[in-house]
Amino acid sequence: MDTIAQTAPRAGRREFIGLAVLCLPTILVALDMSVLYLALPHLGGDLGASSIQQLWITDVYGFMLAGLLVTMGTLGDRIGRKRLLLIGGTCFAIASVLTAYSTSPEMLIATRALLGIAGSSIMPSTMALISVMFQDRKQNAMAIGVWMGCFMGGTALGPVVGGVLLEFFWWGSVFLLGVPVMALLLIFGPKVLPEFRNPKAGRLDLPSVALSMLGILPLVFGLKQLSRDGVGALPIIGIVVGLASGYLFFRRQRRLTSPLLDLTMFRNRTFSTALFMTLVAGLTGSNQLFVSFYMQSAQELSPVATALWMLPSTIVMVIVIQLATVLIRYVRPAYVIGGGLVVAAIGYLMLTQLTAAGNLVLLVAGLVVAYLGIGPMAGLCATLGMQSAPQEKAGSAAALTSTSGEFGIAMGIATVGIAGTALYRGQVEIGSNVPPEAAEAAKESIAGAMAVADQLPPQESSNLLDSAFQAVTTSLHGSAAICAGLALVAAVIVMIGLRHTPKSGGDAPPAEQVADPADTTDSTDSTDSTAVKTH
Repeated sequence: MDTIAQTAPRAGRREFIGLAVLCLPTILVALDMSVLYLALPHLGGDLGASSIQQLWITDVYGFMLAGLLVTMGTLGDRIGRKRLLLIGGTCFAIASVLTAYSTSPEMLIATRALLGIAGSSIMPSTMALISVMFQDRKQNAMAIGVWMGCFMGGTALGPVVGGVLLEFFWWGSVFLLGVPVMALLLIFGPKVLPEFRNPKAGRLDLPSVALSMLGILPLVFGLKQLSRDGVGALPIIGIVVGLASGYLFFRRQRRLTSPLLDLTMFRNRTFSTALFMTLVAGLTGSNQLFVSFYMQSAQELSPVATALWMLPSTIVMVIVIQLATVLIRYVRPAYVIGGGLVVAAIGYLMLTQLTAAGNLVLLVAGLVVAYLGIGPMAGLCATLGMQSAPQEKAGSAAALTSTSGEFGIAMGIATVGIAGTALYRGQVEIGSNVPPEAAEAAKESIAGAMAVADQLPPQESSNLLDSAFQAVTTSLHGSAAICAGLALVAAVIVMIGLRHTPKSGGDAPPAEQVADPADTTDSTDSTDSTAVKTH
């Protein structure tokens, strides 16, 4: 395919103000995923929520977010990305108020679901608008890096912000953060953000919407249940329903003239590899769960203290994400990401040297090295994915990138979680004097062991805790070793999948105009549609 190198227009003051506006809701949507962790005991007591209801209060936000990302990304391409973003921002602010003042567990579950629906319209819209505002490849990589840094930072700050607010206010205050942030979006967004839509996108196929949700929601639900309860009928049914619906969804997309998801994007090797990187980033992120268990049990740290000790690694990742977007101007992305993954494997292997007695310096150092290596992949997966997709399909590309990350997290918690839990159960030793029900609770989790230990005589309590702390350390070793292996395998795949992807420096045309050796799509696939862009 012959191409003509064109110099893309460079973004100015207005676009950079627009980027700041887009970063605010991005931080908020990410923060809402983790801010609830510390508030859950407070709202559970006030509203009388059962353990099952508390699980749904926690999970329903992520379920709805993951389930509707593909639909919302494609909808933004059809009706306008700015319009969808402003509608989503308005709904998010209203749902935040309703959530904060919920008077029953059922109302809180419903309002958290509304937050997830609104959030699913915000995530792909913000990323897709960046591709419109920053068309110069260097500026585009920088802007997406900033966006990804805000997302990662928001996720890490959730427990810290939640802890500070709960120190002075009631549990509903953690949700009211959405009101001022979305107010700023609604005030400045119409003035500084461009509108963009694809006039040839066609009508929204409702059966495809239903199949996409049936493919994602039961699958994510099944994976989460698998990580909590182990192998059982309910999670297996959820996974089977999700996979079957996913198969029917992809089969339908091949037959439609205006599909909900354009499958030809997957023919681009760079785009497919970028989605794989997003999946791996989510998978390796599951190690945080065991790090948190270890710090709050063996190290006896509070949830807020745990979040603060984990902040240095997150800060390093955010910085590296920004540096990686500059580094690919001089070094091919395959080498930047592949080399980073080898460094990440070293960091995870450092975590396998921790003992139950604890060494916070080694723990933080291992996390910093691991996140130093994960940073290039976390930042560049979104950059390469968006730059390799046609601009009129940027909403779909952004939605796929976000959905892939959600799947990675769910799969990581399920697979790595099951392995870590099995290691814990195999390691912990329960005294013969402990009642059967209490012994089962102690074998179930470190939290159960600590609760049982409080009810035992001093010597037996000490023996149980020593064994449980050693067991949770072993589970951390196992999860870290799995993540190290994943990082090394991913490094090989990335080196192969991105070996033809060029550096972003110079006057190269945008990635979507560059012929991919693995791309068998006719050139009209990415240039036939005429996009409408207005301010």
